[in-house]
Amino acid sequence: VNPIDFENAEGNLGLANAMFAHLAEKLPVSRFQRDLTDSTVLRAMGTAFGHCMIAWTSLEKGLSKLEINPTVIKADLNKNWALLAEPIQTVMRRYGVENAYEKLKELTRGTEINQKVIQDFIVGLNIPNQAKSKLLELTPENYIGYAIEQTELI
Repeated sequence: VNPIDFENAEGNLGLANAMFAHLAEKLPVSRFQRDLTDSTVLRAMGTAFGHCMIAWTSLEKGLSKLEINPTVIKADLNKNWALLAEPIQTVMRRYGVENAYEKLKELTRGTEINQKVIQDFIVGLNIPNQAKSKLLELTPENYIGYAIEQTELI
């Protein structure tokens, strides 16, 4: 995929963000009673929104060119059992397992993580059996974490 549309969107959003940051910094503060810089700065607001529109159009164009292959995505996802380190660490912390991060870091760094490695680790945890059972049900495909909640914030 040629990333030109995404690069165009990124560049235009960078310009828009810089302009909006300046507007947010400049407009609330007036140095003098007769400070005419506000009107000059306000005229640039349309330009900032224009850069946003160009960016969104470019992003939409780039996304429309993508060809999604669900079979390949599913296969890639199911090869990545290290994804489950996040929910495992969360449950370990909930039950007061010390050094949860370090233990998972040691498990996942520099080694191939597969279903057996993850499930053996879960079985060996000193947490309630009900929590183990829930963790053992997780797969890279069915673990979505807070994805739904995060998308609803948008």
